[in-house]
Amino acid sequence: MAKIQAIKGFADLFADESRLFAFLEQSARTVFFRYGFTELRTPLMEYTDLFCRSIGTETDVVQKEMYTFADSKGRSMSLRPEATAGVMRAYVENNVGAKEGVSKFFTTGPMFRHERPQKGRMRQFHQINCECIGPKEPEADAEMISMLMYFLAYIGIRNITLQLNSLGCPNCRPAYRDLLKSWLKSLDTDILCEDCKRRMETNPLRVLDCKNPQCQETTKNAPLMLDHACEECAKHFQVVKNCLDTQNIAYEINHRLVRGLDYYTRTAFEVVSNNIGAQGSIAGGGRYDGLVESIGGPSVAGIGFACGMERLALLLEAPQGEKLDFYIAALDDTCREYAFKAAQEFRRAELRGVMGFESRSIKSAMRQADKSEARFAVLIGSSELEQNNLMIKNMENGSQEAVPFENAVSYIKEGK
Repeated sequence: MAKIQAIKGFADLFADESRLFAFLEQSARTVFFRYGFTELRTPLMEYTDLFCRSIGTETDVVQKEMYTFADSKGRSMSLRPEATAGVMRAYVENNVGAKEGVSKFFTTGPMFRHERPQKGRMRQFHQINCECIGPKEPEADAEMISMLMYFLAYIGIRNITLQLNSLGCPNCRPAYRDLLKSWLKSLDTDILCEDCKRRMETNPLRVLDCKNPQCQETTKNAPLMLDHACEECAKHFQVVKNCLDTQNIAYEINHRLVRGLDYYTRTAFEVVSNNIGAQGSIAGGGRYDGLVESIGGPSVAGIGFACGMERLALLLEAPQGEKLDFYIAALDDTCREYAFKAAQEFRRAELRGVMGFESRSIKSAMRQADKSEARFAVLIGSSELEQNNLMIKNMENGSQEAVPFENAVSYIKEGK
């Protein structure tokens, strides 16, 4: 019978990867709690319309990458391709805005996009997301960026570049969009890739984001959003930069940075590493002042970011697993119940260890204890059972001693 294998682009995470992901999640909690964020867990699946209305029907995510299907009642459902839309839906549905002026949420968990799997980019991937809903002031943008850079430094990521851009607002972006569209049409469009030919009509800003080298070269002299921003957007962006300057946070202006989702306005940012290949983005986000309103909520500002956990993991080594305190084995069948009782007592005393359920010879038991890398081997034979003792061997220095059952926990703890 043929073996059943994992779906392409969906990975199993064993001990090293799991420890690393747990480290990232716990570090996120430590850092984000300091900034007043609380954890929110949203469903993995939502009505498809939520993503169409928030992300945008012309984005690659909605057009090409979502896992979408009909339920038994014919309603269109999608596995979440990103977290922000679900957070906004929860914010609106639970009327959170009526209870607090500013809401700060962070989420962790799997997202799903049907794209070509590659190193650090899976079809089921994991993100850490932060969303700050309420403040419209540019200082909020700077604080989110500052928090992101603090988090990346906290987990030990170095040699990265922060990129910034402003995408304008509903007052100035439409005119720039028309200007860019006209400029693109003046080119020899046969040079552009098929995606850019389509985007030129439906979402011309996305042409600037194309990763095709030929498209990048062709559009290198395109008009810049920052040259056509309204006064308010220009002032907003300048304050963001000033705040980052006061924190000595270095950044580069990237005029091609438009992000892949339609809901961004004004500030957009990405953090890029040169150590994980051509697609070097490890985190990114921006302001989305019209997003909540687009899904039926109030007119409220917001800003957020996401970190790809698989991409962060490429830049980090898995933390060392904590060594076991004990390996316990019964030397004959009559001692197994006694060994079982001792193992449970040890764990209730906050010691970590395993029990070998099969009765073993001393030589075999010691071989298994050595393989487990436990600090202490605990052996129980008929003589230990009669005297209510445990034979405990320190695997690091080789010392061995018969220890009364009631003293065994303190013996191992003191030996640690």
